[in-house]
Amino acid sequence: MPRKILLIGAGKSTSYLLDYLLEKAEPEDLHVTVGDLNPGSIADTTKDHPRCSVIFLDIFKVTERQKAVVGNDIVISMLPASLHINVARDCIALGKHLVTASYISNEIKALDPEAKEKGLIFMNEIGLDPGIDHMSAMQIIDRIRDQGGNLLLFESFTGGLVAPEHDNNLWNYKFTWNPRNVVVAGQGGTAKFIQEGTYKYIPYHKLFRRTEFLKIEGYGNFEGYANRDSLNYREAYGLQDALTLYRGTMRRVGFSKAWNIFVQLGMTDDSYRIENSEGMSYREFVNLFLPYSPTDSVELKLRHYLKIDQDDIMWEKLLELNIFDSRKKIELPNATPAQILQKILEDSWTLAKDEKDMIVMYHKFGYELNGQKKQIDANMVAIGENRTHTAMAKTVGLPVGIATLAILNKKIISPGVQIPIKKEVYEPILAELKAYGIAFKENEVPYLGYNPDSVAS
Repeated sequence: MPRKILLIGAGKSTSYLLDYLLEKAEPEDLHVTVGDLNPGSIADTTKDHPRCSVIFLDIFKVTERQKAVVGNDIVISMLPASLHINVARDCIALGKHLVTASYISNEIKALDPEAKEKGLIFMNEIGLDPGIDHMSAMQIIDRIRDQGGNLLLFESFTGGLVAPEHDNNLWNYKFTWNPRNVVVAGQGGTAKFIQEGTYKYIPYHKLFRRTEFLKIEGYGNFEGYANRDSLNYREAYGLQDALTLYRGTMRRVGFSKAWNIFVQLGMTDDSYRIENSEGMSYREFVNLFLPYSPTDSVELKLRHYLKIDQDDIMWEKLLELNIFDSRKKIELPNATPAQILQKILEDSWTLAKDEKDMIVMYHKFGYELNGQKKQIDANMVAIGENRTHTAMAKTVGLPVGIATLAILNKKIISPGVQIPIKKEVYEPILAELKAYGIAFKENEVPYLGYNPDSVAS
């Protein structure tokens, strides 16, 4: 009798996950059921696999959802994060393990006592970031502690970017995951972190002008801006006494300064809707955010408003996006500014069929050992194959698949709602990821403490 896996949601991040599960299906005696709202979009190689079934599944239809869950041993939810709770409650009621790549919500966290009571493993945050970042960081942190070291500093950055060979626009950027998340990044709160023992706060309207600079050997220079709450994992990582704790997002140098134009104009706002947006042109949309002038053009008003010189590279970046085009229509009814900006950017920032993306992750560990201050820099770079088999899908999907199989094979046994920070979880997963080319390069460098011009060699 094969062990049965239910995968709910077959979006962009599941190409490698499905490949992995179906590759393991015969030797591990698995049967995979894929439940999706649009099963017609799933590749024929998946639908035709003898150990795979594809079903139409509307997760809002409770009876159908529970019928799908009850017939399997473990459930993988690749739904939007806010929808995991529906599946999680089914898994509690029906006695099934659960794996997700998303941040743990308070609602799912509240299920921990019941999960432990029933011996169920609810593994969350087992994708890229969160996921590989947790595991790779804890592996080095635990090693430092095992040697008797005391952590003083931890910085971590991750970026989903375009591969160097397809880096062909002035922004050095294309969408490699959910575009909406990129457009609204940083909203909803003030970024906070701790630097040399002092708490620091960056409000959203200043976020993209406070960047750190990084260099990855072989891949050049990057910048990083702060994530919303760098202190979320201080207790989980055991870094309560660290003097510096900073988590951020990586982009190529110059991206954040240009993106700040949209922030200052108000184009990233998702809190209200624009009437009659459907028939509006890109040019008319831009003009909504600028002062009235009976004589000045939209271009001139924007340059004056934001003090952008005509020979500034920022201006060239805006022109490249065709945002002043009077012929292109938004075609979105009653859309928010953020939704309209996303539509405009997707015109320019969508990967072509054969273009490749790139994932870059960088950690910095400062610690004291035997009276000496030391530093380890670690970085990982992954390059995708094409628009379907992206590095993003690889680094999100493979850890999910490996963890799912480890739970089925009882290599991960501790029950409860959790993230992958225990050795029993991260050691086998990181070891297997190496076989797929996902590995960290480590270097011992002189201790620099907090340094905005960090170098990862």
